[in-house]
Amino acid sequence: MNTSFLVAAVIASTPLLLATLGELLTEKAGHLNLGVEGMMLLGAVAGFAAGYYTNDPLLAIIGAGAAGGLGGLIFGFLTITLRANHTVSGLTLTIFGTGVSSFAGTTFIGKKMSAEFIEFFNPVAIPVLSKIPVLGPMLFNQDFFVYLALLLAVLLGIYLYRTRYGVNLIAVGENPGAADASGIHVELYKYIHVVFGGALCGLGGAYLATVDVPQWQEQITAGRGWIAIALVIFVSWNPYKAILGALLFGGLSIVGFRLQQLNVSQNLLDALPYLVTILVLVISSFKQSKENAPPKALGSPYFREER
Repeated sequence: MNTSFLVAAVIASTPLLLATLGELLTEKAGHLNLGVEGMMLLGAVAGFAAGYYTNDPLLAIIGAGAAGGLGGLIFGFLTITLRANHTVSGLTLTIFGTGVSSFAGTTFIGKKMSAEFIEFFNPVAIPVLSKIPVLGPMLFNQDFFVYLALLLAVLLGIYLYRTRYGVNLIAVGENPGAADASGIHVELYKYIHVVFGGALCGLGGAYLATVDVPQWQEQITAGRGWIAIALVIFVSWNPYKAILGALLFGGLSIVGFRLQQLNVSQNLLDALPYLVTILVLVISSFKQSKENAPPKALGSPYFREER
């Protein structure tokens, strides 16, 4: 496997990794959000708009995170405060995000980010590390978003498994009643992590619209939000494993370009990541170990009065 393919796979995995981390954080709080695709699209259009009008990469990132976070806040209000059904609320959020991005995106059809903006996200080689054979150009000669996604995955792992707040979050997802009884502010934990999870999904969408393809395209996420939801199950709700899982699916998403010379149907190649997603869900359904189990309270509304 040549280095150029690995480099391209890392780039393709970045929006998946960000969205997977966002959904993972949300599910750790006990909420199954099927609106990942919608939040990615909200982040994509908001990030593109902010970057296009201001030519400021930082404002593009902030705008994308805020839009994704707003999507998470809407989902949180429905499922935490109003205790609405998680599945219906998530699907509604996807429809909402798709509609908003399509409507707002009509202004940007055919528009492209400026050369100055694009240059800001050019790959930056990390001294010494970038010289490591294969691994160097693959991981240490990438753009800002790639480094950010990898750093967030590591920091999220440390947060979940090495801090008191992370342990509290896990307790909220496993048994909110017991967590509440021990003095943890369950609703606050849920809101913070659902909103932040939405912000990460928004950043995943922004990467596609402002860096990977710095030109607006309708439905630019192309179903990656659904893959991210499956990836959370595939990596067993572990942010460290999410790096490898996203890399695998990132590679699958571009493998078609490498196999075109074999006269394989392009439609089949385009469907490959989604076929593997179905296979992953089937395999994951046979995992019965406690380590691979979802949070016990995932998808269940919490009524404080009933604890």
